[in-house]
Amino acid sequence: MTERMVGKQAPRFEMDAVLANKEFGKVSLEENMKEDKWTVLFFYPMDFTYVCPTEITALSDRYDDFEDLDAKVIGVSTDTIHTHLAWIKTDRKDNGLGTIKYPLAADTNHVVSRDFGVLIEEEGIALRGLFIINPEGELQYSVVNHNNIGRDVDETLRVLQALQTGGLCPANWKPGQTTL
Repeated sequence: MTERMVGKQAPRFEMDAVLANKEFGKVSLEENMKEDKWTVLFFYPMDFTYVCPTEITALSDRYDDFEDLDAKVIGVSTDTIHTHLAWIKTDRKDNGLGTIKYPLAADTNHVVSRDFGVLIEEEGIALRGLFIINPEGELQYSVVNHNNIGRDVDETLRVLQALQTGGLCPANWKPGQTTL
């Protein structure tokens, strides 16, 4: 039986990453918490695949919206930082990412994917998991879906905004509407 994570402190992590400036560096939940930022942490299966670049570039294209909400986005797969960089250096028209506005982290030892419950052990890759963590480190939202289905950036932004209201948001709530 899987243990509940939402409403509890998120697993802490620090990973090597390719930063938005295409340099190698580190990303960590602790750093985002020190900066009083929300964290949108998403896992994807592998670099150089078909659905993944559509999600990664869609999130990058809307990154300013996440920044406006005091959120940092971090993408994670079990690939290496060198593979991430090669994919970033590949043009979008050639199934690459081109320039993206947030880091891609490398969970090569599978620790973070396992901690967040998205690792497909027998394949060594992650499911499509998305987690929203508040600035205090509490996991507020978790969704995991099959690797064949990409995620909706508008829905991720809507959920982030709903969480930030601190109120009760009814079904079909949209930003700007009243809470319960």
